[in-house]
Amino acid sequence: MSQALLTVVSGTLCVSSAAQDYPTKPVRFVVPQVPGGATDVFARAMGQRLSDRWGRNVLVENRFGAGGNLGTELVAKSPADGYTLLVTYAGSQAVNQSLYPKLAFDSVKDFQTVATIAVTPFLLIVNNSVPAKTLKELIALARAKPELLSYASSGNGSVNHLLGEMLKVDAGIRMRHIPYKGVAPAILDVMAGQVDLAFTSVPSVIQHVASGRMRVIAVTSAQRVSVAPTVPTIAESGLGNLAGFDVNPWWGILAPAGTDMRIVRKVNTDANDVLKTKDLQDFLKAQGADVLLTTPEEFHKLLVADVAKWSKVVRASGARID
Repeated sequence: MSQALLTVVSGTLCVSSAAQDYPTKPVRFVVPQVPGGATDVFARAMGQRLSDRWGRNVLVENRFGAGGNLGTELVAKSPADGYTLLVTYAGSQAVNQSLYPKLAFDSVKDFQTVATIAVTPFLLIVNNSVPAKTLKELIALARAKPELLSYASSGNGSVNHLLGEMLKVDAGIRMRHIPYKGVAPAILDVMAGQVDLAFTSVPSVIQHVASGRMRVIAVTSAQRVSVAPTVPTIAESGLGNLAGFDVNPWWGILAPAGTDMRIVRKVNTDANDVLKTKDLQDFLKAQGADVLLTTPEEFHKLLVADVAKWSKVVRASGARID
């Protein structure tokens, strides 16, 4: 056997062994959003349980900034060995491709989809001093006094922002957009009355809502959520243009493109197994989330479809970040 062939065979055996024994060292979950938000909550819940399953630490690292692009780029340019994974959601991975014209990565081509975690809708929250108690009353108030109401977001082009723009267009109202650097300060200012309302993921605000520090008047998914069964959907508003309103983003795990598919499938299998446990399902349900089980191939199709869907929303909103 020639030396060149020996080298190829040896390299193949090493890759196969690495995939079979994975993981042999700590795994890093990079979260491109701030601590305390839904992505961070889900990443830590998954990381803890996968760590127990693997007998290796899963380290969660928040690398936020630039609308999620800093952490996402870090993973895109990391070694494709399965030890640096991205935990993110549709709001970054599917939206930013259309929002930022000069991304240093491609949201689809530079990543290998691994496993989905959950889907959870956003809640429309309002400061307790806002007189509107229902979405219909809120829309009536906005129509009577254009530009009076303000809505917060975690930044220009974020899902929070785009949801506000979708509501404005579909309901035919005008509101002032107040962008923040992250969802946490946006929520705090809604509670403090500095801003009137915001769209936020369920895990980000469910504790504040339960404590009575703010009110929820609508949910963005097509169906009501079990954690807040009395809160109507936006589609239930009775307004024709809002009848089909349905936004229920996914959260998931991705790897750099080129990662060995044996590693990808192992992570997918193990992630799906822990997602099937009552412990994790109960935890996610308490966060207003529903478990989403997919294969890597199914996740890829979902990502591609969402990139196309959100590109239409971005174009319609006119949002653009240079």
